[in-house]
Amino acid sequence: MSENLPAGPPGTAATGHPDGAARADGSKAARNPRVLRRLLRNPLGAVSATVLVLLVAAVLLAPWLAPQDPSAASLGQAFAGPDGAHPLGMDSAGRDILSRILYGGRNTLGGALIALGIALALGVPAGLYAGYRGGRFDSAANWTVDLVMALPAMVVLLASRAILGPDVWALMIVLGVLAAPSFHRLVRGIVAGVRKELYIDAAKVSGLSDARIVARHVLIVVRGPVIIQVALVAGVAIGLQAGLEFLGVGSGSSATWGAMLNEAFQNIQRAPLLMLWPGLALGLTNGALVLLASALRDGLEDPTGQPAAARPRASRRRTAPVPAGTDRAATGGTSNDRAGLLSVRGLTVAYTRPDGTEKKVVHDVDLDVHAGEIVGLVGESGSGKTQTAFAVLGLLPSGGLIGGGSVLVGGQEVVGLPERDRRALRGRTVAYVPQEPMSNLDPAFTIGSQLMEPMRHVLGLSRKEAARRAVELLRLVEIPHPERTLRLYPHQVSGGMAQRVLIAGAMSCDPALLIADEPTTALDVRVQAEILDLLRRLQRDRGLGVLLVTHDLGVVADLCDRVAVMNGGRIVESGTAEQVLHSPEDPYTRTLLDAVLDEAPARGPWQPREARSTSV
Repeated sequence: MSENLPAGPPGTAATGHPDGAARADGSKAARNPRVLRRLLRNPLGAVSATVLVLLVAAVLLAPWLAPQDPSAASLGQAFAGPDGAHPLGMDSAGRDILSRILYGGRNTLGGALIALGIALALGVPAGLYAGYRGGRFDSAANWTVDLVMALPAMVVLLASRAILGPDVWALMIVLGVLAAPSFHRLVRGIVAGVRKELYIDAAKVSGLSDARIVARHVLIVVRGPVIIQVALVAGVAIGLQAGLEFLGVGSGSSATWGAMLNEAFQNIQRAPLLMLWPGLALGLTNGALVLLASALRDGLEDPTGQPAAARPRASRRRTAPVPAGTDRAATGGTSNDRAGLLSVRGLTVAYTRPDGTEKKVVHDVDLDVHAGEIVGLVGESGSGKTQTAFAVLGLLPSGGLIGGGSVLVGGQEVVGLPERDRRALRGRTVAYVPQEPMSNLDPAFTIGSQLMEPMRHVLGLSRKEAARRAVELLRLVEIPHPERTLRLYPHQVSGGMAQRVLIAGAMSCDPALLIADEPTTALDVRVQAEILDLLRRLQRDRGLGVLLVTHDLGVVADLCDRVAVMNGGRIVESGTAEQVLHSPEDPYTRTLLDAVLDEAPARGPWQPREARSTSV
């Protein structure tokens, strides 16, 4: 083997039993204790968590901790100093300050919790849907968000007070609506970038539903920024509520930290210490929220350096409806000469320009792949071979659509097929091996988790059965120490091993057709040979049909039974590998073969300029 398995982090020793791999799926039971330990080991996290827990506990236990009722007044004790019965003293009306701090925290934190809950409930789901789906909902949501964010929050709250009355809880509901756009914009921007990730496409090809992809692969990227935003919005809600109470907008009938600040400010010359306690409560709460959110976000990161958010790359997405006027029978949908595994007739792929016109990038492609056959789709970059493969998979990039033709996968027409029915074919009938192995593995999950997920969702296996099968798949693709490999993250393995993992994942649901898009491009020569041997063995042992998208004629000669050559979006020549490579008919095919350097003479040794001049 050319790939050496790196030593895993502490606590990842290999286990000889596949059940031990069941914990490699990144389950909550395995992660939560580690997150809590990392949080508590962070000094800022431990201190802020302690402060916040004490504050919340004291507020919740106010009926038992408060020395007296917060509204009980005794004018004779106005401005009395601290004593045994009243640790923080008395205010201007002779009310116990500690009691009012504790009960006031209930009202202040409760109002902030209402505003935060409404902002999360409105902003996060809308941001997820708009970022992942786009389209008209995204445009309408962005217009609404821009409108709401243009409104000055304090002015809207003051106007709402005039309409709704002095009830602070009602004002917090309004504040929640005003804060929702901040969550929407944050989540929508992240999801719009993540949905372009290649590992999202890999999850779709595995047969996972959009809801499961969002819950599994998108939310884990969103959670860190959302945690920080929660702390910031909670702080703003607490501050705005206190500000309204300080201005006297509240009802004044209940204790709140803002009302206490208002009273303290009116008596600042006589008892300046009254400003300290509500101000300290507000400062400690907001500071603890921000520090705890930052520490929690860091704790959710993998300690080995795994990123929480992925970097956006190439765009994907959009399956077009059946083109108008397309007659499936006329395109050969029932023709007896079509392959039973994959048959493409008259396929046209187009992209919509900004002015509404269409540009065709694939023209009238005919292609067949039989069971147990490897067909090479060859051409230079931009020839349309990858677009053809994506059209078969239903993963055309944004703006792309099938403009005509017929595609049969396993005998079923997929052009215009609803996404739910197309998803049922992915994983079981057709699988996909991409050309960038490291980009197609989610950095947030272990290899075992990503192998087991399609099997549990598509095949309905239990966690234990999926773990056992994952180990068998890694052995099938010749990965050493498969039990330990399941516990590793993608960045802990080599590129060749990552490509083997993708092949194992593609084979996890026993597909009949494998579409491999440049599967050896990013690998060194020795690893390329091993991957080609692996594909050949899988094809021979399982009767697998393979559509190999490549520009490497050496790979074609070594692996393929038949070859189709593409140029300018059209297939210009097709036939057996021997026929096309040894007796090409099309000038473009001859040009590709002439570009191969196998018979080029070796360049002579380098000589200094003076020596070259002398020799001439």
